[in-house]
Amino acid sequence: MLPAAHRLRRSVDFERAVRRGVRAGRSTVVVHLSEDLEGDARPQVGFVVSKAVGNAVHRNLVKRRLRAATAVRLDMLPDHGRAVVRALPGS
Repeated sequence: MLPAAHRLRRSVDFERAVRRGVRAGRSTVVVHLSEDLEGDARPQVGFVVSKAVGNAVHRNLVKRRLRAATAVRLDMLPDHGRAVVRALPGS
């Protein structure tokens, strides 16, 4: 499980990470990564799973899997790092 201190919650933080960050993607996910020196020194991750991914059960399954996958990789993110993981319909 991803600790609460490492999760993005405010829409302003999501917007900053998407607009200022570097984007990388595959056929199933897109990741926006930025460094925000104004915030906490710990990395934070947010998730975006739209209704295009599937019904509510499938979307929640995708979110749980993404949270679990990023929880084990938090140490790979830089300090002050903000990442937004966006699931695409192929996920």
